[in-house]
Amino acid sequence: MSGPGHNGGPSLAPGTGWRKHCWTVARADLLPHLPLEVLRGRLRRAAELGLDYRSYAGIRAATGHDLVAVLFSSNALLAMPVLSPVLSPARRTKLDQLVDTSRIGLACRPLTAPALLQGSGGCLDAAHEAPAHLARWSHARAALRAALGRIPGDRALLVGAHLLEADWCAAGGLAGYLPDNRYFASP
Repeated sequence: MSGPGHNGGPSLAPGTGWRKHCWTVARADLLPHLPLEVLRGRLRRAAELGLDYRSYAGIRAATGHDLVAVLFSSNALLAMPVLSPVLSPARRTKLDQLVDTSRIGLACRPLTAPALLQGSGGCLDAAHEAPAHLARWSHARAALRAALGRIPGDRALLVGAHLLEADWCAAGGLAGYLPDNRYFASP
């Protein structure tokens, strides 16, 4: 029991080491031991989504669901309206490699959804207007729901380029957020 002046350090009571050992073993026994075929399937699915396994496993563990859609902000796709909304070859290749996944673009102002869709060259399945970066949560949620359609939010991943875009994840009840440099860096 801690009292005034206690620094929160380890207990000096006898048997602390044994209790810690028992607790560690009990926690390890609670973690699932996946069969090898299930693990292989999840590794394959992570590759189909263009994710590293650690990111995929974390999202899957948090939601309990597989991902069926990936939302990309136009900032993450480097589609700038001033230059051209055409995607870079590297980003196009990554999007083309996605399997059994809806690829949805979120056009950040001043870029429009039709321009983003046209500039993607067929790499995106759909494009919608992105929520404003400092929009109310209700507006952000409505914009994300419109983009997802019938897809549940906890089955969609958001790839963005700014921390303000990460807030959309919570507003839309999305499965997770990955920064563009991490998503597009993996092979």
